[in-house]
Amino acid sequence: MKSSVSLDRSLHRRLVDGLYIEAMVMADEARSYFDAPETQDFGADDPLRRVAFACESLKVTTRLMHVIAWLLSQRAWQRGEIADAELADEKHRLGHAAPTDAAVSEGFPFSIRALVEGSQELYDRVARLQDRLDRMMRLPAPGEDNPAHALMNRLSSAF
Repeated sequence: MKSSVSLDRSLHRRLVDGLYIEAMVMADEARSYFDAPETQDFGADDPLRRVAFACESLKVTTRLMHVIAWLLSQRAWQRGEIADAELADEKHRLGHAAPTDAAVSEGFPFSIRALVEGSQELYDRVARLQDRLDRMMRLPAPGEDNPAHALMNRLSSAF
Protein backbone atom coordinates (compact mmCIF):
# COMPACT_ATOMS: atom_id res chain seq x y z
CA MET A 1 0.00 0.00 0.00
CA LYS A 2 1.07 3.54 -0.56
CA SER A 3 1.77 5.52 2.52
CA SER A 4 -1.30 7.22 3.85
CA VAL A 5 0.75 10.41 3.78
CA SER A 6 0.07 10.54 0.04
CA LEU A 7 -3.56 11.29 0.86
CA ASP A 8 -4.44 14.86 1.73
CA ARG A 9 -5.34 14.25 5.38
CA SER A 10 -6.95 17.66 5.80
CA LEU A 11 -9.28 17.13 2.87
CA HIS A 12 -9.99 13.56 3.97
CA ARG A 13 -10.80 14.76 7.50
CA ARG A 14 -13.20 17.47 6.27
CA LEU A 15 -14.91 15.03 3.92
CA VAL A 16 -15.31 12.37 6.61
CA ASP A 17 -16.50 14.94 9.16
CA GLY A 18 -19.10 16.31 6.74
CA LEU A 19 -20.38 12.86 5.87
CA TYR A 20 -20.47 11.92 9.56
CA ILE A 21 -22.61 14.94 10.42
CA GLU A 22 -24.92 14.18 7.49
CA ALA A 23 -25.24 10.53 8.55
CA MET A 24 -25.93 11.40 12.19
CA VAL A 25 -28.58 13.97 11.25
CA MET A 26 -30.23 11.48 8.92
CA ALA A 27 -30.11 8.76 11.59
CA ASP A 28 -31.80 11.13 14.06
CA GLU A 29 -34.46 12.02 11.47
CA ALA A 30 -35.07 8.33 10.75
CA ARG A 31 -35.35 7.50 14.45
CA SER A 32 -37.77 10.37 15.00
CA TYR A 33 -39.83 9.39 11.99
CA PHE A 34 -40.02 5.66 12.72
CA ASP A 35 -40.78 6.27 16.41
CA ALA A 36 -43.57 8.77 15.71
CA PRO A 37 -47.05 7.56 16.76
CA GLU A 38 -48.54 8.34 13.35
CA THR A 39 -46.14 5.96 11.61
CA GLN A 40 -47.06 3.09 13.93
CA ASP A 41 -50.41 2.82 12.14
CA PHE A 42 -48.93 2.92 8.63
CA GLY A 43 -50.35 0.03 6.64
CA ALA A 44 -52.67 -1.09 9.44
CA ASP A 45 -55.28 -2.02 6.84
CA ASP A 46 -52.78 -3.93 4.65
CA PRO A 47 -50.43 -6.43 6.33
CA LEU A 48 -48.13 -6.61 3.28
CA ARG A 49 -47.75 -2.85 3.24
CA ARG A 50 -47.00 -2.87 6.99
CA VAL A 51 -44.31 -5.53 6.49
CA ALA A 52 -42.82 -3.62 3.55
CA PHE A 53 -42.69 -0.48 5.68
CA ALA A 54 -40.98 -2.36 8.53
CA CYS A 55 -38.44 -3.85 6.11
CA GLU A 56 -37.65 -0.45 4.62
CA SER A 57 -37.21 1.09 8.06
CA LEU A 58 -34.68 -1.67 8.85
CA LYS A 59 -32.88 -1.10 5.54
CA VAL A 60 -32.61 2.64 6.22
CA THR A 61 -31.25 1.97 9.71
CA THR A 62 -28.80 -0.66 8.43
CA ARG A 63 -27.47 1.62 5.70
CA LEU A 64 -26.96 4.48 8.11
CA MET A 65 -25.27 2.32 10.75
CA HIS A 66 -22.89 0.84 8.15
CA VAL A 67 -22.03 4.35 6.96
CA ILE A 68 -21.49 5.64 10.50
CA ALA A 69 -19.32 2.65 11.41
CA TRP A 70 -17.19 3.15 8.29
CA LEU A 71 -16.81 6.85 9.02
CA LEU A 72 -15.76 6.10 12.60
CA SER A 73 -13.11 3.73 11.24
CA GLN A 74 -11.89 6.50 8.96
CA ARG A 75 -11.68 8.87 11.94
CA ALA A 76 -9.70 6.26 13.89
CA TRP A 77 -7.33 5.93 10.92
CA GLN A 78 -6.91 9.71 10.81
CA ARG A 79 -5.94 9.72 14.51
CA GLY A 80 -3.43 6.90 13.93
CA GLU A 81 -5.46 4.35 15.89
CA ILE A 82 -5.71 2.12 12.81
CA ALA A 83 -2.77 1.43 10.51
CA ASP A 84 -3.07 1.65 6.73
CA ALA A 85 -2.91 -2.13 6.32
CA GLU A 86 -5.47 -2.67 9.07
CA LEU A 87 -7.90 -0.32 7.34
CA ALA A 88 -8.25 -2.93 4.57
CA ASP A 89 -9.55 -5.48 7.10
CA GLU A 90 -13.20 -6.43 6.51
CA LYS A 91 -14.25 -5.12 9.93
CA HIS A 92 -13.23 -1.59 8.88
CA ARG A 93 -14.91 -1.74 5.48
CA LEU A 94 -18.38 -0.56 4.54
CA GLY A 95 -20.81 -3.36 5.29
CA HIS A 96 -23.30 -4.62 2.74
CA ALA A 97 -26.73 -3.01 2.80
CA ALA A 98 -29.59 -4.22 0.65
CA PRO A 99 -30.93 -1.68 -1.84
CA THR A 100 -34.55 -0.65 -1.86
CA ASP A 101 -36.85 -1.84 -4.60
CA ALA A 102 -38.42 1.31 -6.04
CA ALA A 103 -41.67 -0.57 -6.74
CA VAL A 104 -42.03 -1.32 -3.03
CA SER A 105 -41.43 2.21 -1.81
CA GLU A 106 -43.44 4.06 -4.43
CA GLY A 107 -46.62 3.72 -2.38
CA PHE A 108 -45.00 5.15 0.74
CA PRO A 109 -45.59 8.72 1.89
CA PHE A 110 -43.09 11.29 0.64
CA SER A 111 -41.33 11.56 4.00
CA ILE A 112 -40.40 7.87 4.14
CA ARG A 113 -39.41 7.83 0.46
CA ALA A 114 -37.13 10.80 1.14
CA LEU A 115 -35.46 8.94 4.01
CA VAL A 116 -35.13 5.75 1.96
CA GLU A 117 -33.67 7.55 -1.04
CA GLY A 118 -31.47 9.80 1.10
CA SER A 119 -29.99 6.87 3.00
CA GLN A 120 -29.37 4.96 -0.25
CA GLU A 121 -27.72 8.00 -1.83
CA LEU A 122 -25.50 8.55 1.22
CA TYR A 123 -24.55 4.86 1.30
CA ASP A 124 -23.71 4.94 -2.42
CA ARG A 125 -21.51 8.04 -1.99
CA VAL A 126 -19.60 6.43 0.87
CA ALA A 127 -19.20 3.20 -1.16
CA ARG A 128 -17.73 5.24 -4.03
CA LEU A 129 -15.41 7.01 -1.59
CA GLN A 130 -14.24 3.69 -0.18
CA ASP A 131 -13.57 2.41 -3.71
CA ARG A 132 -11.66 5.58 -4.54
CA LEU A 133 -9.55 5.31 -1.39
CA ASP A 134 -8.88 1.65 -2.17
CA ARG A 135 -7.59 2.60 -5.62
CA MET A 136 -5.47 5.45 -4.21
CA MET A 137 -3.84 3.26 -1.59
CA ARG A 138 -3.17 0.25 -3.82
CA LEU A 139 0.35 -0.21 -5.14
CA PRO A 140 0.43 -0.49 -8.92
CA ALA A 141 1.33 -3.88 -10.34
CA PRO A 142 4.42 -4.05 -12.57
CA GLY A 143 3.63 -2.28 -15.85
CA GLU A 144 0.36 -0.92 -14.48
CA ASP A 145 1.81 2.54 -13.98
CA ASN A 146 1.76 2.93 -17.76
CA PRO A 147 -1.63 2.21 -19.39
CA ALA A 148 0.03 1.09 -22.63
CA HIS A 149 2.20 -1.43 -20.75
CA ALA A 150 -0.81 -2.65 -18.81
CA LEU A 151 -2.71 -3.24 -22.07
CA MET A 152 0.25 -5.02 -23.63
CA ASN A 153 0.61 -7.23 -20.55
CA ARG A 154 -3.08 -8.16 -20.65
CA LEU A 155 -2.90 -8.93 -24.36
CA SER A 156 0.22 -11.07 -24.00
CA SER A 157 -1.29 -13.03 -21.08
CA ALA A 158 -4.49 -13.62 -23.08
CA PHE A 159 -2.65 -15.31 -25.95
